[in-house]
Amino acid sequence: MKLPNSAHTSRPWRIHEITRDFRLYDVWALPTPGGPGDFPLLIQDTVKGDTAQSPSRVSRALFAIRWKLGKLFGWDDPGSGVGSRVPTLRDRLPADLREGPAGPEFESLPFTSVYLRDDEWASELGNRTVHGVMHLSWVPDGKGGFRGQMAVLVKPNGLFGKAYMAAIAPFRHLLVYPQLMREIEQKWQAHAR
Repeated sequence: MKLPNSAHTSRPWRIHEITRDFRLYDVWALPTPGGPGDFPLLIQDTVKGDTAQSPSRVSRALFAIRWKLGKLFGWDDPGSGVGSRVPTLRDRLPADLREGPAGPEFESLPFTSVYLRDDEWASELGNRTVHGVMHLSWVPDGKGGFRGQMAVLVKPNGLFGKAYMAAIAPFRHLLVYPQLMREIEQKWQAHAR
């Protein structure tokens, strides 16, 4: 379920310290009911994610088109990402986070872990369109349990990046995120079984 931005901005997350120049695009309540120690399971599921393996044909097709366009236009070339076109957010971390774990590496998706804490994890990606952050957190659900929450923060790369984000907004909200939430829920329910 989509949440108001305040569901993210009102919490004392460490990500706020290093993303002041990023825009918060989306905040989602994840269908991952659990206990206080279940956050690592959400992270494990996330790093194993693969858009090519999505059960949704629409989602697979949209990501396949995006990756093909990226290859055709050079949006995702190695020189356009984190550590090349944009410095990694790890360079901005305060000492306590920099000395702590970055978090696990992704198996298929083009994200890199930035930092990991008991209740929040940040990862980043960079290409010619944007420098983006996926922030996952583990929050009380108001019913005595916990659930995941995902925030997407983006710094578009110039006018092209802003136009790109505007162009993909309807796809993100109508097709990608609803399917992603179903996939997260199915994986989570499989753990419960």
